[in-house]
Amino acid sequence: MSTEAQRAPVPPRPTTPPTGQAPAAQPSPADPPAPARPDDPPAAAPVPSPETTARLRPVAPAPAPPASVPPVRAVPPAAGARPVPGQPPVPEARPVPEAPPVPEAPPVPGQPPAATRRRPVGAVDLTPPPGAEPRPGPYVYPRPFVPPHPETPAETTTRLRPIRTHHPARTAAAAVCVVLGLGLIGGAVTGAWLTSDSSADDARGAYAVGRSAWHSVPVDTLFPRTLRGDGAGPGGADRIWTRLAVAPDGGCRPALDPLLARTLGPVGCERLVRATYVDATTSSVTTVGVVFTEGDAAAMKALGARFADQRLDRRTDLMPRAYPVKGTAAAGFGDRQRASWTVHVLTEVPVVVFAVSGFADGRTVTDPQPAAAAMAAGARTAAAEAGLGNEAKGIADRIERGLRRTVTDLMEKPE
Repeated sequence: MSTEAQRAPVPPRPTTPPTGQAPAAQPSPADPPAPARPDDPPAAAPVPSPETTARLRPVAPAPAPPASVPPVRAVPPAAGARPVPGQPPVPEARPVPEAPPVPEAPPVPGQPPAATRRRPVGAVDLTPPPGAEPRPGPYVYPRPFVPPHPETPAETTTRLRPIRTHHPARTAAAAVCVVLGLGLIGGAVTGAWLTSDSSADDARGAYAVGRSAWHSVPVDTLFPRTLRGDGAGPGGADRIWTRLAVAPDGGCRPALDPLLARTLGPVGCERLVRATYVDATTSSVTTVGVVFTEGDAAAMKALGARFADQRLDRRTDLMPRAYPVKGTAAAGFGDRQRASWTVHVLTEVPVVVFAVSGFADGRTVTDPQPAAAAMAAGARTAAAEAGLGNEAKGIADRIERGLRRTVTDLMEKPE
């Protein structure tokens, strides 16, 4: 029979110590074990305890222990139990301080409980244990030493420069300069105002005198009997024109083309006077006319700008009419004999001056041409080759100059 069969069965360990029996003194774990004697029998081999494998189930966290926990004492061996040879006696258990409770992390959806969750293979738990010192952070270099700003003195003394005293002479000179400057400015403003007023008065006076010149100026002054045109002919040749007759003054409609009369309508027609001239060779005749208008300076300027912008002085349908004189070289001078013409609107006086020329033999002209075009270089029309453009332009310019001079003399004449 084996030793295990002869061994009595071990009774279960009681949960409470027996009454009136003190626990056997246990050697302190700090004491070194006693040396073995030579006559002691060899220790028997430890008997392994039977192993039992069971499936673990999740255990709910235990409630927090009370504030005061009684010391845990070692449970004495049961009565009749024999110590195992070679196994050190079980030391008395000492109370272990409880660690503070660790707050539970909120559950993560889709993960199993912490008790059944396994750590992946190769994963390392870097969470520091409770009570461990925190890991040192990155090294922070100390800031360089910056000396404090130097103290600013509470007061700073600055040397003041002396201020010169005001002299009465300088003050008087400055006052005189101010007075003279104001006087000059005032004189300039007054002079400009007086000049503008005088200019406006002169314009009104010129218009008033010019509008009445048709009956206040003698006919021989308005239309001289002989006109000299130095360099007025083709190539700078001199010209002399003789007056054949002066038409009776009257309205504009009988003496002007209907379209030209309507064009002059915005300025009105006070009176129209005309005269016809013949050249020294009796080969050309020219009728010159002066229209005294009723418009003011603004109306005359607007009419002059319209003639210049629209080039109305070049239109054949705005050509003035001729004044034939019976029994003279201009007896056959009619509308079909007009060869060249000019129309000029004056803005200094309310006057429009025109002239129209033709052949003295009464020939018909099928291609009349304005005076400016007939006088241009390279013109080859009959009017250009005969110099009829120079005739119309030369006579009109001299009548216009005489009228300006007459109006100026009338304005300067004392009353």
